[in-house]
Amino acid sequence: MKIREIPSFDLTPAEATHLQEALRTRVRLSGDIGEVSLVAGADASYAKGSNEIYAVVVALRYPDLTVIERVSASAETPFPYIPGLLTFREGPALIEAFRRLRSEPDIIFFDGQGIAHPRGLGIASHMGVLLDRPTVGVAKSLLVGTATEPGAARGSASPLLRDGETIGMAVRTKEKTKPVYVSVGHRIALMPAVDLVLATARGFRLPEPTRQAHLFANAVRREGSGDGGKGRQTTLPSGGAPGGE
Repeated sequence: MKIREIPSFDLTPAEATHLQEALRTRVRLSGDIGEVSLVAGADASYAKGSNEIYAVVVALRYPDLTVIERVSASAETPFPYIPGLLTFREGPALIEAFRRLRSEPDIIFFDGQGIAHPRGLGIASHMGVLLDRPTVGVAKSLLVGTATEPGAARGSASPLLRDGETIGMAVRTKEKTKPVYVSVGHRIALMPAVDLVLATARGFRLPEPTRQAHLFANAVRREGSGDGGKGRQTTLPSGGAPGGE
């Protein structure tokens, strides 16, 4: 995947917070993503107490959601785990994984927040600005804001509010399952983002791009590649492989 020059992640927490404030002004809350034929999910995994980050990107054909490519990268990071500064811990490994991706996804889903973040720049927004790609945050819990419980039916949604402003949606992707929290990352409006999350949720709580990324990230971590960033790249046959556990 083509990636322009990326600013250094080697910052102190105070410097990282300052950079977030600056990057927030570059987030675009709308955009025409055109016809979607390829989607991707990104995630990272690491053992508790470890500074070795295993990041992955999984590309899927849309709308059938066949997995066509999976890449991974690992990196040692000195940046501590600090809520709200996740990108500075996971970002270097994620950027390296994206560099290895041969596909050019039309939209990228992240397991985390977009603008539903204390400084309006969660990992989906931060990475969206750096990659200059349409991105969506799909989180399993909230960092900021409140939302009423959406209806029980699949597709029900309720606004995620902060100081009276809608910063996302609580979305029921599966009946009798907790909602996910969808927020704009970059270059897409909220409701099209919600529609794509629902369109890619196929019987599970998580949409298939982030579900597949989560499964792959955990598999890579369990294998303990510990490769100093070498990672791996899998381009599947043209028929692809069906999404599975």
